[in-house]
Amino acid sequence: MKLFIDADGCPVVETAVAIAKEKRIEAVIVKNYAHNISSDYAEVVTVDISRDSADFYIVNHSDKNDIIITQDYGLAAMALSKGSHVITQNGMYITQDNIDQLLNQRHFNENMRRKHKIYSHIKKRKHSDNKIFTENFESLIEKITKQITTS
Repeated sequence: MKLFIDADGCPVVETAVAIAKEKRIEAVIVKNYAHNISSDYAEVVTVDISRDSADFYIVNHSDKNDIIITQDYGLAAMALSKGSHVITQNGMYITQDNIDQLLNQRHFNENMRRKHKIYSHIKKRKHSDNKIFTENFESLIEKITKQITTS
């Protein structure tokens, strides 16, 4: 099991790395060169700033039972097809059961923005959002660890 963090704009990088360090899970932070991120534990990979560079790096280097932290549903779909586990910065699990609905919603929202110039406002992150992420991330690690040890 390895952790990959799609770090551009991700508010839980430090939290995720701290948990990975505590659980002795190898962690890789993938960012573009416009972001300044460093870590004393995780490997930091810098990719080109072009669209989807971080996504392609993560997909090409991840494997079955790895954990991907991302808000990108396209990356999530590719990671799921490899047998990786996906969680968002808000602690939502993205699975084979909900990925189609999430991709359809993304497509619908994109059309609404393009057609009607309707944009949503991103809510300010609360302390409770970090707590939910931490609980769900630790639960996911526990679940995967059990799966690996029983197979």
